[in-house]
Amino acid sequence: MSEPEWESLCDGCGRCCLNKLEEEDTGQIYYTHVGCKLLDAGTCGCKDYPNRSDKVPDCVRLTPANVRTLNWLPPSCGYKLVAEGRDLYWWHPLVSGDPDTVHEAGVSVRGRVEGSEEEIPDADLEDHIVQWPAQLPKRARLKRRPKD
Repeated sequence: MSEPEWESLCDGCGRCCLNKLEEEDTGQIYYTHVGCKLLDAGTCGCKDYPNRSDKVPDCVRLTPANVRTLNWLPPSCGYKLVAEGRDLYWWHPLVSGDPDTVHEAGVSVRGRVEGSEEEIPDADLEDHIVQWPAQLPKRARLKRRPKD
């Protein structure tokens, strides 16, 4: 798979750009509704994708080699689904042909980010733990795009 093909697996949900906490004893991951300083909460994309690793040193570059080992990727992640040999959902832009279906399905972080890591200190992240990024909305689990 070429790099552009690999990059196209990103559905643009922005969930991987939310700050996460890991329980040291169990390894359990807790999502927060606090975004990376480069997350554009409106578009759900990175404000400086080409330079993200320089500006955010702990930003993880997803690769075919590491995607299977990252337990914090959301269940809807296109990279993860393909690595597991599963189909992409109807709302994935490669399936729908429309980059807005990820928002329509309620999968993206649009309207759900409460602030950035520049606004909310690490010491307060426990107060911002949320469940929804680890779940898939009912609408998103449908086999095809619903007719409204």
